[in-house]
Amino acid sequence: MPGLFDELKLRGLTLRNRIAVSPMCQYSCTDGLANDWHFVHLGSRAVGGAALVFAEATAVTPDGRISPQDLGIWNDAQADALARTVSFIDAQGAAAGIQLAHAGRKASTFRPWDGSGAVPVPAGGWARVDAPSAIPFSADYLVPHAMTEAEIAGVVEAFAAAARRALAAGFRVIELHAAHGYLLHEFLSPLSNTRTDRYGGAFENRTRFVREVAAAVRRVWPDSHPLFARISATDWTDGGWDLPQSIELARALKECGVDLIDASSGGNVATAKIPLGPGYQTPFAEAIRREAGIATGAVGLITDAVQAEHVIRTGQADIVLLAREMLRDPYWPLRAAQELGATVSWPAQYLRAGPKGAPQRQT
Repeated sequence: MPGLFDELKLRGLTLRNRIAVSPMCQYSCTDGLANDWHFVHLGSRAVGGAALVFAEATAVTPDGRISPQDLGIWNDAQADALARTVSFIDAQGAAAGIQLAHAGRKASTFRPWDGSGAVPVPAGGWARVDAPSAIPFSADYLVPHAMTEAEIAGVVEAFAAAARRALAAGFRVIELHAAHGYLLHEFLSPLSNTRTDRYGGAFENRTRFVREVAAAVRRVWPDSHPLFARISATDWTDGGWDLPQSIELARALKECGVDLIDASSGGNVATAKIPLGPGYQTPFAEAIRREAGIATGAVGLITDAVQAEHVIRTGQADIVLLAREMLRDPYWPLRAAQELGATVSWPAQYLRAGPKGAPQRQT
């Protein structure tokens, strides 16, 4: 079996190792535009040795933002603002990825350090949020508008248009955000989707929207470029979305041209009890990989080099995606390589601090 520092080939892209920077919201935009914060935040993690660096959940429509400060790609100016960062990531030997998202009923909320719940319109929020059904996430969120079929079709096209802009900006991987209680996940789960039309009820209907988005994006995304989907493998609540349905969805998304399932969990039920612990979501990635015959990514409380190596060596997943640990240490991949005895190339500017035995140069 390959190890953490072996290459991974997905379509026409070869990643230098199996470490990815997970999409992490920065809540630092004005009008959805990337700025110097994103350049430094994402660029430093490419310098730090990750093979794939994902920009945060990036809204495909203005009202699809989680907060008013979210990143967007619903217009060309936003794509242009991201291109500089993408170019820098490429120059460091990493690949730039972007997570395309729509927040659904969890839109128009405060960024974490400003409070919680819905942002009032005078404070920059918006009056309407969309969802499959008029069921709010919790008492301090807006009651959503139940989308019409025409509105669903409009969001499908918004994802495709965002993919075109992502390609123009130079991104080489797209991830569809169908997890954590946002719009695509809301359609999947019977706890948030009580529709009686062709987008609700049976599994085939509840997964229709996600499959339409994946197919629409794949049509405009080059064959050489990988397409990922992040899903919540379970709602952690009886009667909700679960692992068997996730495996079946993974099979369907593979048919739509999705190359890798990024297996997360939760986020759709405010009161769910989630058994947090090191690698607690890795079994989902392993089961989906085995049963659906598709590459997977493991995410969630992966913090240790030996732990990450074990996930890859034992075939539980094809790649690990790190989030909070990458916030703590942008150079985690370089440190992990030293710990595991792997040979990696350090940036020339950093060789003085590189692995033991590397050329040392005095200044």
